[in-house]
Amino acid sequence: MGAAGAGIDAVAGERRQLINVAYRLLGSLAEAEDAVQEAYARWYALPRNRRDEILSPGGWLTTVTGRICLDVLSSARARRERYVGAWLPDPLPDRAEWGLVSEGGDPADQMVLDESVAMALLVVLESMTPAERVAFVLHDVFRYPFAEIAAILGRTPAACKQLAASARRRVRDAPGPAAVAGDGRAEAVRRVKEAWERKDIAALIDLLDPAAVMTADGGGLVGTVLRPIEGGARIAQYMVAIADRAPGLELLERSVNGAPGLVARRGGTVMTVASFDVDGDGRITRIWAVRNPEKLRPWLRDG
Repeated sequence: MGAAGAGIDAVAGERRQLINVAYRLLGSLAEAEDAVQEAYARWYALPRNRRDEILSPGGWLTTVTGRICLDVLSSARARRERYVGAWLPDPLPDRAEWGLVSEGGDPADQMVLDESVAMALLVVLESMTPAERVAFVLHDVFRYPFAEIAAILGRTPAACKQLAASARRRVRDAPGPAAVAGDGRAEAVRRVKEAWERKDIAALIDLLDPAAVMTADGGGLVGTVLRPIEGGARIAQYMVAIADRAPGLELLERSVNGAPGLVARRGGTVMTVASFDVDGDGRITRIWAVRNPEKLRPWLRDG
């Protein structure tokens, strides 16, 4: 293969890393894919001699993707103020677990699942300013030096360091998930599933922290609560009411954003994907339920 062919392969090989960066910056698979596609479009729009002068195509693509994501984040606040109900990040399936890894187009197939895609962290990222989020994700998650981040944000490296420190404080001050082993988290979610299937309100109340909070995202496209439900008893009653209104609802244990979660399916269609936070006593403290069908497209191949 010639140098040109090798260069094309090297540039194409950056897509996985770019998708991972963009998803963590934006919380949306569709927006992440659009940002990466735009970055590639800008790369191939460069004259050939200009591309040949760029020593690190991956670095160039990351910088451009970061700038595109920064623009998207800056406009997202206004768009999310108009969003119907709560906005939650897109839930991520674990393709390897299901044996559904595919070649090519689905950005979900490119995702690396680790603690940086935990729903709790992604929700905290939403509270940051766009510049804080870019600085934190690129430095603390992907270990990019502040000099490179400065080129994306148009600020000095020292200013970017301060932005990352501010973001770090937000993460530290937010209620974080307890250090619960994977088996303990899976067992807690399994018990919730079984109690939900039995429509056992008392059992659900026992499994939920009294101060638990449930947030649902329907995007105005499907019916759901528009505000978070607070209190284990209220959440348990709501969950049973859902089961009563949806006969034939099937609950499946699945990995969601790399952690034990539940998928609710009816008539073969995925209706809801739920993520959970579990405390050290095995009680559920947070539930994030994504019902917006536009955010559930990567789950349609669940079999």
